[in-house]
Amino acid sequence: MTNIIETDVLVVGAGPSGSITSLLLSDQGIRNIMINKYGSTSPGPRSHITNQRAMEILRDLDLEDAANELATPQAMMGNVFAESVVGQEFGRLYAWSTHPTAKAAHDLASPCSVCDLPQLYFEPLVVSQCSLRGSDVRFHTEYVSHVQDADGVTVKVQDNLTGSEYKIRAKYLVGADGARSKVAEDIGLPYEGQMAVGDSGSLNIEFTADLSEFVSHRPSDMFWLLQSGIGVNGTGVGVLRMVRPWNKWVCVWGYELAGGPPQLNKVEAAAVVKKLIGDETIPVTVDAMSNWTINQQYATRISSGRVFCMGDAIHRHTPMGGLGLNTSVQDAYNLAWKLALVIRGAAGSALLDTYDVERAPVAQQIVQQAYKSLEKLPPMFAALGLPPVPSQTDLQNALASLKSADAKGAVMRTNLRAAIEDTIVGFGGGHGVEMNQRYSSSAVASDGTPDAGFSVDPIFYYEASSRPGTHLPHAWLISGKKKVSTLDLCGKGRFTILTGITGGAPWAAAAEKASAALGVEIVVRVIGPGQAYEDSWGEYRKVSEIDESGALLVRPDMFVAWRSPDGKNADAEKLTSVLRAILGVEHLAQLVA
Repeated sequence: MTNIIETDVLVVGAGPSGSITSLLLSDQGIRNIMINKYGSTSPGPRSHITNQRAMEILRDLDLEDAANELATPQAMMGNVFAESVVGQEFGRLYAWSTHPTAKAAHDLASPCSVCDLPQLYFEPLVVSQCSLRGSDVRFHTEYVSHVQDADGVTVKVQDNLTGSEYKIRAKYLVGADGARSKVAEDIGLPYEGQMAVGDSGSLNIEFTADLSEFVSHRPSDMFWLLQSGIGVNGTGVGVLRMVRPWNKWVCVWGYELAGGPPQLNKVEAAAVVKKLIGDETIPVTVDAMSNWTINQQYATRISSGRVFCMGDAIHRHTPMGGLGLNTSVQDAYNLAWKLALVIRGAAGSALLDTYDVERAPVAQQIVQQAYKSLEKLPPMFAALGLPPVPSQTDLQNALASLKSADAKGAVMRTNLRAAIEDTIVGFGGGHGVEMNQRYSSSAVASDGTPDAGFSVDPIFYYEASSRPGTHLPHAWLISGKKKVSTLDLCGKGRFTILTGITGGAPWAAAAEKASAALGVEIVVRVIGPGQAYEDSWGEYRKVSEIDESGALLVRPDMFVAWRSPDGKNADAEKLTSVLRAILGVEHLAQLVA
């Protein structure tokens, strides 16, 4: 262990958060090494919902089209509740904003759409781009330990192919090494909540079977199935999740934690799958099996000195709501630009402190919300009047009542429909949880306006705002013959100023001087008739909430850093002062005359 390899950032873990961090750093010219103790990216589908925020980040990385080619589109996503795939339906749910009303709100919120992109396909897409764009990607390489000092982090790693150890010297270390993060353990992150909540776990059976005859007329990516004798202690709930329409699937089957994961051979696993399908004659090929538990844990602090954790290392929770991968990607998007600016010397270490301030509350929120969503499922089955462990007779009686013309049947149908509708928060109905992040930190400069809060339920509904600390609102513009989003004008690791025709020249002059003084790139986009970007529908004028002489200063992660309602602040001294505070620069620099 004589040689020490040097880099700017060492990323531990090649999952969604680690690979996005590595790719963003490479795009910004920052040397980085990404290591992964396994020999490949995720071999299984695992996370699959990719929401609008995550797709916006892929769009900024020029990967949105490639992701959509690999994904199942929004129109084919939904939920079916039934006795079996071929049996009696209990109902369907317009999940993932597929209801026309929800779809309208979804489309107004972003240029991107939610899709079903299993981790099996997400990770290779991003990791391959890491290598192509300059990251040093090392599989079979495991993090062992690290030591911090005033100037950097020295990390001991092991080559799992040879068993040899060596050291990597980095300015910063990113722990994106999953729910059992060794990096998080080594820096002593404090956690609230617990792992393996409850007394049950879940077995995933990945399988191949052509079910198109039974599902293509009701395209859905999840089938919730209620039968006697399945699930934990025969509680009766199993799930078939689509991986590829309509021949690649995951069967989710519960087991008791006390007894450990069931040790099924492939014949036994295929029998479980066929029982949920409801047809013994369907050819089923079992591809792989794995197990997991329901977690409810988040880190209350997510960094220590020069070490930062993200993804499942800081938020561990049930899959309900599809929040895991998406929040992990957003963690990376928040941190990468800050690391890049500090490494270049354009920002102070105070900027890195804002990662903890901004993202730790998000970790807490999504863990708690995911668990609340899980609690919406039992009432749906209770609405059928079933006991905790239903027998076949119980189910037959419930089905008979559901179809009966008497008063009991009418009440059951009403209660069941209401219970099904109430599960929507766990299946894309929490649009606000996905989109309403609002930051309050030193990386956001107040414009002096009070926080008015939300006028709608912030869990269910997204409410756009241009107030500092909010994500830049989306509006469609016209550039030449192309339709572009306001988001397309920003990102790419740069600060952006959005202004109108009246403010164009003053803000451009101010940005040029501030950029020269601070060593940061600031792009000015002028929106208006005859400009490169035209507000043809008048949408930007509404969502910007500023005069055309005013400006929105947008961070590289597309959050509004500051806004000026009019042109009174369009001078280099004011803009430089604002940016200096955001960047955490301690000493004043001489303004370029």
